Amino acid sequence: MAEALLFEKSGAVVTLTINRPESRNPLGEDGDGPLFAEAAERINADREVRCVVLTGAGKAFSAGGNLKAMKERGGTFGGPGVAIRERYRSGIHKLVQAMWGVEVPMIAAVNGPAIGLGNDVACLADTRIAAQSARFGATFLKIGLVPGDGGAWLLPKVIGMARASELLFSGELIDADTACQWGLVSRVVPDEDLMDEAYALAKKICRQPPDVLRMTKRLLREGQSNSFATIMELSASMQALAHQTEDHQEAVSAFFDKRDPNYQGK
Repeated sequence: MAEALLFEKSGAVVTLTINRPESRNPLGEDGDGPLFAEAAERINADREVRCVVLTGAGKAFSAGGNLKAMKERGGTFGGPGVAIRERYRSGIHKLVQAMWGVEVPMIAAVNGPAIGLGNDVACLADTRIAAQSARFGATFLKIGLVPGDGGAWLLPKVIGMARASELLFSGELIDADTACQWGLVSRVVPDEDLMDEAYALAKKICRQPPDVLRMTKRLLREGQSNSFATIMELSASMQALAHQTEDHQEAVSAFFDKRDPNYQGK
C-alpha cells in the first residue's frame, strides 16, 4: 500500500505530499494523526530544514474527509458518538495540531480542490499559492456537519470573519482568483508553474538565518492569540537571543562587505 504522506527532503526544503490521488487525497483516515505528527516531529528536529512545501498528489490538494466512510459509518466515523469524538481527537485533531506546530515556514501549493478539512489543512500553512484550477470550500454544512477540525477558529484568522462566515454558511466553492481576492491565497499561477513557483518562494525563505526564521514564525503565530503587551515582551526576549547569534554578526558583516551572507544556524 502506498504511503499516504510522502516525505522528501532536498537541501533545506521538505516536500510533504498527500498521497491518495485515486480518491482525491481524503484526510482523517485511520493512522493519519500519527503519520502527520511524525512528519512534523522530523521537520522540527532537523535544524537543516528551513521551509516546507505541502501539496497533493494528482489533480487534487485534498477533497477533505472520506464521504464513503461517513455514508457507511465506518473508520473514523463509526460507532457511538463518544468513540467518534475520541477518533477526532487522536486522528484529525492530531493531524491539524501537528501541521500547526511545524516550526519552519510552510507553503501550501494548492494544486486542485481543497475542500472541507483539505481547505483547513491548507490554511495551516503560512502562505498559499494556488494553481489556476484550484477550488476552495468549507462545505461542512452541506453534509450536515460542523467544522470539526478547528476551522471555525482558523478560517476567520486567514480571511476575516465575514468571508469565513460566507464560505461556511453558504457551503459554496470559490475559484482560485476569488480566493486570491479574499486573501486565502497570496497568488494564482498556471497549473504547470505551481511547484516551480512554490520552490522559488521556498528558496527565498531558505536564504534567511534558520534560528531567527523559526523565531519569527513563532512570533507571528503567538501574535494571533496573545495581547500586544505579551508579544512585545516575547519580541524583546527573542531579539535578545537573536543579537547573540553568529548568524546576526554574519548578516551585519555581509551587509558592510556587500556580499551574500553564509548562515550556519549558530
